[in-house]
Parts: sequence; structure tokens; C-alpha cells
Amino acid sequence: MDPFSAATPYDAIQQVAKFLNCKPTSAKVARFLDEHDDLRHLREQFVIPKVSQLPPSDLALVDGSEDCLYFVGNSLGLQPKLARKYLEEELDKWEQMGVHGHTVGSRPWAWAEDNIEQLMANVVGAKREEVALMNGLTVNLHLLLLSFYKPTTERHRILLEDKAFPSDHYAVESQISLRGFDPEKSMLLMSPRKGEQTLRTKDILHTIEKEGDSIAVILFSGVQYYTGQFFDMAAITEAGQAKGCYVGFDCAHAAGNVDLRLHDWGVDFACWCSYKYVNSGAGGLAGAYIHEKHAHTIKPALTGWWGHNLKTRFQMDNKMDLLPGVGGFRLSNQPILLVCPLQASLEVFNMTSMKALRKKSLLLTGYLEYLIKHYYSKDETNPQKPYVDIITPSNLEERGCQLSLSFSVPIRAIFQEMEKRGVACDMREPNVLRIAPAPLYNSFSDVHRLINTIGASLQASNELQ
Repeated sequence: MDPFSAATPYDAIQQVAKFLNCKPTSAKVARFLDEHDDLRHLREQFVIPKVSQLPPSDLALVDGSEDCLYFVGNSLGLQPKLARKYLEEELDKWEQMGVHGHTVGSRPWAWAEDNIEQLMANVVGAKREEVALMNGLTVNLHLLLLSFYKPTTERHRILLEDKAFPSDHYAVESQISLRGFDPEKSMLLMSPRKGEQTLRTKDILHTIEKEGDSIAVILFSGVQYYTGQFFDMAAITEAGQAKGCYVGFDCAHAAGNVDLRLHDWGVDFACWCSYKYVNSGAGGLAGAYIHEKHAHTIKPALTGWWGHNLKTRFQMDNKMDLLPGVGGFRLSNQPILLVCPLQASLEVFNMTSMKALRKKSLLLTGYLEYLIKHYYSKDETNPQKPYVDIITPSNLEERGCQLSLSFSVPIRAIFQEMEKRGVACDMREPNVLRIAPAPLYNSFSDVHRLINTIGASLQASNELQ
């Protein structure tokens, strides 16, 4: 049997349990799923920290020699094993040949990022010429908005989530102010309905239809950082463009997580960091995308040497030969020491496909959801029992790998107890844990161990009160 072909994660878990003649919550199910996971070998491409290596671990409570439970790839992905090798190659090159490293070797510094742009384009569903690797996410967002946001007295608003990531909010706020408009009037913020945690697609589309004539740019997350909601990017793009708006996305939590189709969906522009699901290391080289339809019409507001055609760049005649599309938005040469770990990770992605990763991710996160609901749903007969609400959408098509868990009790003590037991995850006050099983390196057994650890942490934190 192939559990990865089941209609839903629930069906897969039930089928495996029946086949093994065990309970769906048994560790045997996790082991079976791992054994039948065609992507399990990819975990070997990453360095998994040991429990003893995590600073908060309490070795009186847990075996320090075990792999830690790393569920925080939504914040910082794990290190690809080849990252160190590639970095050392470039350090050796610098040591041994100095300036000649700009044009010599497998990744000449003067155009090293060019060698991996196709790999990055594959991850986000774009053409190579639609992608540039440069800067950090917010720098790229500013550069893109400088060109796509052209406010007029009639069309000056930017539509975004009310709880967008702070950096996006600040970027939009400052771009509006830069053009002489009032952010209070020009920022159109969308909030979920009262009593709900996530935005309904039909509400987003209704707002676009109703307010679209005054909206210059729509800027949404691909995947919302707090709730884990995967927005219907295709529908939002189509609706926005039908009203004459440019549509862009911050794909920080989407790139490497969900199966993006930026080109096919007709998205106007996008940007993303690469240190989360793309595993390039803290502060890694970011990405930017502009659809090819804008290659000769949308120009950068700010230009630099690296936006000049490579064939004539070194003629030094100060006559700009601007690259078309997003390539022309590049300002400076990219740091080779940031290219190396990104290359190491993208080569792992190239061993599979985003379609295959997404298939595993749906079952992996679905398995986590199943176990959370089994053990930690609200028990009306036992009101004292702590429970967990999952605020991430239950619809598989409306989420990536992250589940945001809202606890009925204060979370800090539970989080600390989990950290003592070798879990790396993410806490958001007052009561939310973000758990992100990454299909590149997380296993079904990781998820099963996590559930047991949550139980032990709940018990320990209760005893401390």
C-alpha cells in the first residue's frame, strides 16, 4: 500500500493502522510512514543538531545523544551538509589566488549567483530570467515598490493584511509617506471576521472588487507567518489585475514550503528571504521576482552597476546597458559567502521537486494535526484539562507545513519545558506555538516524538504552578 496516495491524511493514517493492526496513534504508524517515504534520504543532506547541543536542553530529562526535534524551519532552516564545503572552497580560493577568484573556479565571484538562479526559479515556479538573487527581503520589497507603486490621487492605496509581518507593514507605510500620501488613508488593512483567526478568500476578493479602483498595489503574504494560512495567490492575482491593480507577494514563508507557480499565476512581483524553508543560513541572500510581461515596461527606480548587462559591464563607459526585467534591479555584486550555503540547499531541492515535497508535506502536517486533535482537543467532561486549538486552516489547500497551536493555558512555561526536552519550535505570546514539520528533513517519527513531548511538558508545567 502507498499511504502517500490516500485522499486525505486521515484516510492514510487509518489505512496504515488497519494494515498494521494497531492504533492510529501507535509509533508503528510513524515508522511505517517513514519507511515508505520516498524522500526520507533528503534528511541525510542536513546537519541535525543533537539534543545536547541545544542550549536550553536539560540532560537530566532527555537523552542528549538523540537528534533534536527541529520544528522551526519557518524561522531558520537547518544547515545543508555541503554548505561548509562550499564556504571552505571559496575561502581557500581567496587565500590562494586573491583577486583572480572573481573570474576563476566553479563559482566565479563576479557572477556566482547566476549559476543558481535557475534552481531558485524552480522552487518558486518562475522562469530563470524572472528571478534575481540579491540583498535582503525588505530591501528587495522597497526596490519593487519603488517601481510598482505609482500612486495617484484616485488610485493610491495599498491592500495588505492587518497583521502582516512588521517589516512588510513598515515598508508599505514608508513607501506611502515617501510619495507624499498619508498611511492612515492609503493603507487598506484587512482583518478576519470577528471571532475568526484567518481571512476568508471570498472576503479578500470582495474587498478587491469593492475598493479596487482606489488600490494601486495589493501586497499579501504567500503564507501568513503567524497563522500559517496559505492564501489563494492565483485568485487574488486575477481579481486584483482585473481591477487594474499590481499584485505582489511576500513569499518568505511560502518559498520552499508550498508549490508556488508565480509565472503561471501571472503574479506581477514577489520577494522572499531564503533562510527559512530554503535553508541558506541566517541573513541569507534573498530573492526577487518580476513577471516577464513587465521586462521592458517596469524599470528600477534605483540603478547600480550589477543591473548593467554583464557583456558590457566592464567597459566602464558609464552608459547604462540595463538588463531587462528583475535583472536590472540588481545593484551590487552578491556576497560569495552567502551564495555558497544557498547553493548547497538549492542543490538538495533539485534532487526532488516542489510537487513531491508538497505531497509529503500534506501528509506530514496532517499527521501532526491528527495527533494534536486526538490527544489535546477540548474535553467537555474535563474542563480542567488543557486543550489546543489549531488556528491554521484545516483545509489542506489553505496551509503550508506550519500549524499554529493555540493553548488554553499560558504558553511560556510549556514552551520552556519543551525546550528542556530537546524541541526547537517557536513561541508567540500569549498562547501560540508555531510548529513547522519541514518535508526536506523532518520525519513522521519526529512528529510522534513531539506529541509525547508536548504531553510531558504540559504535565511538568502544571506541576510547577
